[in-house]
Amino acid sequence: MVVRRCSLLHRCLAFGTRSPSLRNDTRLHPVAGAARRTGEWRYRATVQANFLAGVFIVLEGVDGSGKSTIAKRLVRALQDAGQRAILTREPGGTTTGEQIRMVLLGHTSSSILPTTEMLLFAAARAQLVGEVIAPALRDGVIVVADRFSDSSLAYQWGARGLQKDAVIEAQKLATSGLEPDLKILLDLPIEAAVQRRMADMDEVNRLDREVIQFHSRVRDAYHSLVEADPVRWRVIDANRAEDEVWSEVWLTVSSSDLLVQCQIQSHAERERRKPE
Repeated sequence: MVVRRCSLLHRCLAFGTRSPSLRNDTRLHPVAGAARRTGEWRYRATVQANFLAGVFIVLEGVDGSGKSTIAKRLVRALQDAGQRAILTREPGGTTTGEQIRMVLLGHTSSSILPTTEMLLFAAARAQLVGEVIAPALRDGVIVVADRFSDSSLAYQWGARGLQKDAVIEAQKLATSGLEPDLKILLDLPIEAAVQRRMADMDEVNRLDREVIQFHSRVRDAYHSLVEADPVRWRVIDANRAEDEVWSEVWLTVSSSDLLVQCQIQSHAERERRKPE
């Protein structure tokens, strides 16, 4: 699987080169993971010149698809396998993010405008990236995220109808261009998703109460995102028993190059930090 943290990476031909289109504080570093088998080098654009030694995995899907449950199981399995792994959720994951979450998902927030909603999600995401995700990746940790920037595209572009370019630009600003190494879509028919969410009324939030057409547009938007970037996405049928879904998610992660890549990059980062 090709790992890119920036759409400009394939334009750069040698270690240490910079694209004139990249900011001056963004450098490129080679990652010799399992790609050595093909004699290729992979490049990864770092955030503000920091080497990202970890691996970033995101689970996406409509509400009720089982993302949160599977994400927790994935982190536990990675830790049991001897990996350092953490879980993040959106919106939230930081003190500031959790406060924004209360505003976004509270039942008294029904008057939030679509643009306001999009910017609040981006604000929570910016705090999460800067405070949690980027530092963990620099330290060689595997970050498993329960939603990331594609959620904004699915909900605020796909369902709310905001301009796609505007949503993309807001996410670039919030994330400093950070992209997941692997995106897993837990795909579930909307009728089944709504039925699952409504089974536990204590967990129902403002977005859950949207009409079924809203959730259908979210699912359609996810499918469009997958079609536009099939290399990075893996789609898993979530309309099955939890253990079946989990088995396929774990097979997807454990059979990829990501875990080996993380070990190699963590070693490279430790070597880089050694005093000369």
